[in-house]
Amino acid sequence: MKQPAEDDKGGRGAAAVQSVDRALLVLEILAKLGTAGVTELAGELGVHKSTVSRLVAVLEARGYVEQLTDRGKYRLGFSIVRLAGSTTAQIDLAKQGQATCDRLANSIGETVNLAILDGGRAVNIVEAAGPAGVALRTWVGQSSPLHATSSGKVLLSELSPTELRRNAGEQLESFTPNTVVDFGVLESQLSAVRAVGWASVSEELEIGLNAVAAPVRDHSSNVVAALSVSGPTYRLEAGRFEDVAQRAIDAAGGISRRLGYVG
Repeated sequence: MKQPAEDDKGGRGAAAVQSVDRALLVLEILAKLGTAGVTELAGELGVHKSTVSRLVAVLEARGYVEQLTDRGKYRLGFSIVRLAGSTTAQIDLAKQGQATCDRLANSIGETVNLAILDGGRAVNIVEAAGPAGVALRTWVGQSSPLHATSSGKVLLSELSPTELRRNAGEQLESFTPNTVVDFGVLESQLSAVRAVGWASVSEELEIGLNAVAAPVRDHSSNVVAALSVSGPTYRLEAGRFEDVAQRAIDAAGGISRRLGYVG
């Protein structure tokens, strides 16, 4: 896959075409090798290392390659997923979400979960406990009712009326005096979730527990998961919901982008 050195006498257009060709070759080399450093890439291309450095800098800025900081090598980035959305199903959502949840839990001081819709329940697939003295743990694999949790309301928010009824059920179970058991009220809340981009619950599943959640989307803009922040009412007060929700939206957006979402 050797390439001749760039002809300095060539026109600007020819140089641009050659740069594009080399950038694509970099992607092909990384696809073949898995990881490679600048020296290795330069050897494959037959060009100076400075040329490769410029190429990978542009590709990295656009998310097509990412650097393994511990080894100084590069691998394909997740912007490739945007161009090949059919591969999204192969991405391990839990793996992509764990680091993000860990960072958010550490910075915000509360428990962060990533949940998916499964059989009419919200099932946690990632958990990150914050550094606060009293941490609420829901445990990976545990399921919870959709209509009484912030994650559940996010997961329900963009379903069709038929899917909504099938997943939420005709009879909404009451867990506390604050649980929404009227379907009309729930539908109104879901409309609000779509409008503002996040959901919240105030002691609807458990007395003393509040939570907010934001959607995680895939390359097709579908909601595939919900990222939630939960905490005791004395720490996660209703007055903090909007601020915490924005941070959850930002974190969920980061995961979405790694899944190919560009909306």
